[in-house]
Amino acid sequence: MSLELAPALEIWRPLAIATFLVFLRVGAIMAMLPAFGERAVPTRVRLGLALAFTAVVAPAVAPWLIEAPPSLAISFATETVIGLALGLVLRMMILALQMAGEIAAQATSLSQILGAASMDPQPAMGRLMLMAGLTLAVMSGLHVRAAEAMILSYDLLPAGRFPDAGTLADWGTGSIARGFALAATLAMPFVIASLIYNLALGVINKAMPQLMVAFVGAPAITAGGLIILLLALPPMLTFWQDRLLTVFAAPFGAGG
Repeated sequence: MSLELAPALEIWRPLAIATFLVFLRVGAIMAMLPAFGERAVPTRVRLGLALAFTAVVAPAVAPWLIEAPPSLAISFATETVIGLALGLVLRMMILALQMAGEIAAQATSLSQILGAASMDPQPAMGRLMLMAGLTLAVMSGLHVRAAEAMILSYDLLPAGRFPDAGTLADWGTGSIARGFALAATLAMPFVIASLIYNLALGVINKAMPQLMVAFVGAPAITAGGLIILLLALPPMLTFWQDRLLTVFAAPFGAGG
């Protein structure tokens, strides 16, 4: 019986190894992927999603992995490093949205008033922006974009090869800088409003020292922050969605 199965096992063995190598990279990416890799998602669900993405990506890249199979021992490290690198760049877009919400909440004095304790402690404004951004990303075909990025990653970073350390460092530094710049851009309406509010409060306090401007101005900045959030959130999320799709379209070229 085993002798009869031996030819079949030899045929399927390269495909099984190639699928396993794909799973190593996909699993590392899934740990950081927006929406699918959130800590609120149960571990079993994330494992199932990783297997599902592997089933999508493996047929597209398996012929190259079978034709030139990399060393299995080295691939344990290379595929994990490449997957985590790509996942961190994609995750940076979510961190940018979180940072924008925290900056906006601090600027409008809503960080303590509307603070929220959750799995990822952050102000309620940041939580709202994060959940709205994740929902918008999923509605715009996040799973398709993620699968495309995983497949394209094999063109620039072949399996079994460590990426160049200098290139990877430059790419990561550029991605982090871009994330901070995006967070500052998204939060800029709230920062400008806070600057104008504090300047006006200083002028009023100078003109009327006896007036308790802090008690008068606190409700104003709270209401102003909520109004700005109502007006600015839709265009902010649209701008963030465009940047997210740009990163998914060129994940390894966006950081340079």
